[in-house]
Amino acid sequence: MAGHSHWAGIKHKKGKADKLRSKIFSKLSKEITVAAKLGDKDPEMNPRLRAAVQAARSANMPKDNIERAIDKSSINTESNFENLRYEGFGPEKVAVIVEALTDNKNRTASNIRTIFQKAGGSLGTQGSASHNFDKMGIIKIDKKEISNEEIFELAIESGANECILDKDFYEIQCDVNDIYNVKKNLERKIDNFISTEIEWVPINSVQISKDNEENLINFFETLEENDDVQNVFSNAKLNIT
Repeated sequence: MAGHSHWAGIKHKKGKADKLRSKIFSKLSKEITVAAKLGDKDPEMNPRLRAAVQAARSANMPKDNIERAIDKSSINTESNFENLRYEGFGPEKVAVIVEALTDNKNRTASNIRTIFQKAGGSLGTQGSASHNFDKMGIIKIDKKEISNEEIFELAIESGANECILDKDFYEIQCDVNDIYNVKKNLERKIDNFISTEIEWVPINSVQISKDNEENLINFFETLEENDDVQNVFSNAKLNIT
């Protein structure tokens, strides 16, 4: 079994903070617009868009914002966003993968490189950090949606590899290519999902001491606050819960 994506779990708990709410809405809106631009405008016919809309609802994004983001895909035909991945090593030599969605890769690369350097880390080449991770489909479900017994049975029936219990949510892990099939099967009994994403899950985690934790979290949050950054993954194991 691959390790638990510790920062992703903490981000879920910390990520709904008011100071980050506008950033979260901005990132979700961008993903909705791109998903709608690349496929059908109807979420029922477009798995990526459906997942983005569900994530937006879980973050309490207003319905009007969601509809505007979908409409924007038809209006703004000039902007072409690219999905990019950056790899490197942050404070404490932890491996870091940054996923970005940008219309200006030179700007994004420069900004991300600067954030790494200011934190005492370094940006590497493709493959320099990713060998420390498994790329997996991750589906998060609020524990209020279903009981422990039911989710384990449903996860097996749906073709998932693992079902991990967190304090507040269930994390369903599956092969990347199976994520939307697994999600479709889960939707037979579950209406609301926190997120449906492709994540980089660390194979082995690096324990961070409490003395060095704050510096590392500040580094992660600075990356998250960048408008072009969609996701940050690390093999750091933090003490915060």
